[in-house]
Amino acid sequence: MADEQIDVLDENGNKTGVVASRKEAHAKGLWHQTADVWIYNSKSEVLFQKRSMGEESGPGLLDVSAGGHVSAGETPEQAAIREVREELGIKISSKNLRQVIVGKISIISKPGHYGNHAYFVYLLKLDELPKNLQTEEIESVEFIPIKKLEMELANPQTAKKYVPHRYFPELLRILEKEMSG
Repeated sequence: MADEQIDVLDENGNKTGVVASRKEAHAKGLWHQTADVWIYNSKSEVLFQKRSMGEESGPGLLDVSAGGHVSAGETPEQAAIREVREELGIKISSKNLRQVIVGKISIISKPGHYGNHAYFVYLLKLDELPKNLQTEEIESVEFIPIKKLEMELANPQTAKKYVPHRYFPELLRILEKEMSG
């Protein structure tokens, strides 16, 4: 599979007109966009995917319901819709999504791998468990009650089983409000 092509951003999040491979963007620390979709259900549970052991980052950890890089020429919303279809086998439209967080993060996950991301976070309400998983990336999916999630993220030992997301505290507040309304 060819390395995904992505739009390069300046440090303010504006497209520069330059396109690079995902690998090049991470090697050089080029700014680019990602889109995450968090799925929740009417039982106050959040869907997590368990990343396959073959994944480069976070193998075997619980992560966002669906998400990934925004491809060149794509909007974050289009990427969110594509990632849900590719990873979970679910067709959705923009009317199903609600953007809730926009932010920036700059991390070095390992030597020579820079994550300079402008991230877009969406919510999607869905009551059934996805069955057509992208098995190259996802080992399994499970709904986790939000109260259990909050307790596990607050405990340094159990928090280790999750891919850390800088926006978790904000996301949990938003989900709590969404689920109680």
